Amino acid sequence: MNFRKITLKSGISVILGKDQDSNDYLMEDFKGKQNIILHTVAPGSPFGIIDKTEPKPKKSEIYEAGTYVARYSQDWRDNQKDIKVSVFTGKNISKPRNAKPGMWSVEKAKTIIIKKKDIINITK
Repeated sequence: MNFRKITLKSGISVILGKDQDSNDYLMEDFKGKQNIILHTVAPGSPFGIIDKTEPKPKKSEIYEAGTYVARYSQDWRDNQKDIKVSVFTGKNISKPRNAKPGMWSVEKAKTIIIKKKDIINITK
């Protein structure tokens, strides 16, 4: 399976899916776990997994990981503006029956807004 692996400034790894199949694989692997997962509110982005559970990732680490999820999203590609990203854990996901690859249900997600300037800064 093909993934993007990003290292945050703090040294924590983030794993990003590259397509619906790798997104599905990641969600199956992290379903039920405490890892922080990120995805844009709009469809068409990678699922991003912060590869750290203890101690919990800092808000700055979650935001930085969110910039990468936003950067590789269709929402960013199409709109080039601030991007809303959902933040949740593997305990909050389920795969609906007969759902297409890459489609998951999420409960109890929080939303953060990734600023356009921050997405631009990571692409340089």
